[in-house]
Amino acid sequence: MEVKQIIEAGQSILGIEFGSTRIKAVLIDQQNKPIAQGAYEWENQLVDGLWTYSIDEIWHGLQTCYADLRQNVQKQYACDLKSLAAIGISAMMHGYMAFDQNQQILIPFRTWRNTNTGKAAAELSELFNYNIPLRWSISHLYQCILDGEPHVKDIKSLTTLAGYIHWQLTGLFVLGIGDASGMLPIDANTKDYDASMVSKFDAILASKSLPFHLSEILPKVLVAGQGAGMLTEAGARLLDPTGTLQAGCPLCPPEGDAGTGMVATNAVKQRTGNVSAGTSSFSMIVLEHDLSQPYEMIDMVTTPDGSLVAMVHCNNCTSDLNAWVGIFREYQQLLGVPVDMNEVFGKLYNHALTGDADCGGLVSYNYISGEPVTGVSVGHPLFVRSAADKFCLANFMRAHLHAAVGVLKIGNDILFKQEHVGVDRITGHGGLFKTKGVGQRILAAALNSPISVMETAGEGGAWGIALLAGYLINKGSQTLADYLDTQVFAGQACETIAPTPEDVAGFEQYLENYKRYLPTEKAAENA
Repeated sequence: MEVKQIIEAGQSILGIEFGSTRIKAVLIDQQNKPIAQGAYEWENQLVDGLWTYSIDEIWHGLQTCYADLRQNVQKQYACDLKSLAAIGISAMMHGYMAFDQNQQILIPFRTWRNTNTGKAAAELSELFNYNIPLRWSISHLYQCILDGEPHVKDIKSLTTLAGYIHWQLTGLFVLGIGDASGMLPIDANTKDYDASMVSKFDAILASKSLPFHLSEILPKVLVAGQGAGMLTEAGARLLDPTGTLQAGCPLCPPEGDAGTGMVATNAVKQRTGNVSAGTSSFSMIVLEHDLSQPYEMIDMVTTPDGSLVAMVHCNNCTSDLNAWVGIFREYQQLLGVPVDMNEVFGKLYNHALTGDADCGGLVSYNYISGEPVTGVSVGHPLFVRSAADKFCLANFMRAHLHAAVGVLKIGNDILFKQEHVGVDRITGHGGLFKTKGVGQRILAAALNSPISVMETAGEGGAWGIALLAGYLINKGSQTLADYLDTQVFAGQACETIAPTPEDVAGFEQYLENYKRYLPTEKAAENA
């Protein structure tokens, strides 16, 4: 009855996140606890060699996800979702969404997964003396300019997926600072786009006779806790075409999935970090100070409240691993054995821990798509072994689990071994950690650091953006870090697994084999 009263009084808070394979909605109460969820499964499409989601599918997915949430509210609490206290929108970061003067998209949405921006990223990195990754929005824009794409001259607005959804729901063209830092580097002092880089890019635009300045097409940068507009009548109908949802509630700044992952794992303070491991993987370490130099493998982004973060982003994580588990599911079906996928994952993952710490010499490359960290532009999943290796099921599965975080380790070795970055706590979340204890142990060995998983780890980014929406209306005078410590995570249980010397040494040996066989992956790309 208490939850029903909260919903009927319009006091619940909604967070929606557009992930790579699922759109998820989480409704929370005023104590930040999830009370209902909704979801919609979707997949990116490879169109003309580029990964995309159509505009129609974006809105269909949002509306279906919200309808699923509303239906679940009706089933659980015998009431309807008519008004909300606040809303937050999050989505996969980076990518390229360019719009004309009528807010119509000029070319299909290009996601973070595309790796066609190598020339642009390299030239901008040199121009800015700052690592500019392939997937960042500024790389996509400059690559379009280099390629002479005719739509560029008509650009009036450039944003991310979260920024686009928020724009249509509120009418405000803004972006949270964490997501904005994946468009163009942020000045940690001004909490805005780096002015010198904007000026340098404007010189490029002028040299190409393009009719706009960069600052004219980028969304305004906001930090956590700042107001980011209200749900308009038109926005309410976009979210809920039935006309039931009322307009007028506030929205927090739209954020990227990296920012919501930091919030959902209470990792926005300096010397804290988190690892998100699902379709893609990334680690976020909140820094005490800037790194000594730019590194191609490390992206510099920010927390939702503007602190500097070293990010290692990997395009691939569990997709190839899941595909192999699917093979075992098919075998089980051939035998006529009922399939419980949670049991299949659990049995295979736990059996992997009985294998050799170095996987018996077996190596897997989980490259469904290109992997910029290792210089691979087109993905070809490969499994490599020699006749002398210890080929058994436990080593086979362990090799794929190691592969899921192998590239992540390569990037983080720079932070911990070369830059000697200090970190007190790393928290894991995402699909890799659903089987209790296994993903944690593998990641602990890879990073040679204790890994914690909270009891809310399964809630993910949709919960994280809901927390940011709650912070908007309930923050008082607290900083985001203090709010999370005192209002959200106080007393919350978590489990921590420390690395063993044997596991660490085994992963190091696996990585040596991984690097030695890497030319095989590149040969597949060239072939």
